[in-house]
Amino acid sequence: MQWFKSIFATGETLFDRILCVAGAVTISQAPEFIQQYLQRLGGRLDEARRQLSQFDDVARKSGLTIDQLAAKATANSDAALAGLGKVVFEAERRVSSLSAADLAIREASPFTRPLEFIHYYDAEIARNTWAVFRPAMPTTVEGLVYAAVGLIFFLSFYHGLVRYPCRRVWHSVAQRRARGARAIPVPHA
Repeated sequence: MQWFKSIFATGETLFDRILCVAGAVTISQAPEFIQQYLQRLGGRLDEARRQLSQFDDVARKSGLTIDQLAAKATANSDAALAGLGKVVFEAERRVSSLSAADLAIREASPFTRPLEFIHYYDAEIARNTWAVFRPAMPTTVEGLVYAAVGLIFFLSFYHGLVRYPCRRVWHSVAQRRARGARAIPVPHA
């Protein structure tokens, strides 16, 4: 039975170390994912600004502001022009929204960046980022801190929710068996 305990302890130590690596590698990818997300967000913002700039040029050439152009188009009885007015308003809203998200995430500290990312999360951009995401080895202090957090989180999860409860159950079963073995009378010959 001692050999079983030795093999189990070795396996548990190996599993413990694998969890350390898995936690560090997994969580350390957060800054890289956010960086790649920001690149896509910036691309969307550039494209939205380009589109808005085209509307602004048309408005200026007509002697209007972009808001006046959008309002005039929206009020038009022609459904196509009214729809164009809505597109202009949507372009303004999109530039404003993307600008706020880009600025907030870029300007956040390394440790508040995930919170800003969650606050301004865009599912479509995140999905597209994930589709082409390439993991990277963290070489910044931020990446190393995230790796340490991942290591601690995974180990805490394992020890708190798996190892400790299993050991309690194992110990309880062993105690019951020991009590049961003492309670059985041995026949005398």
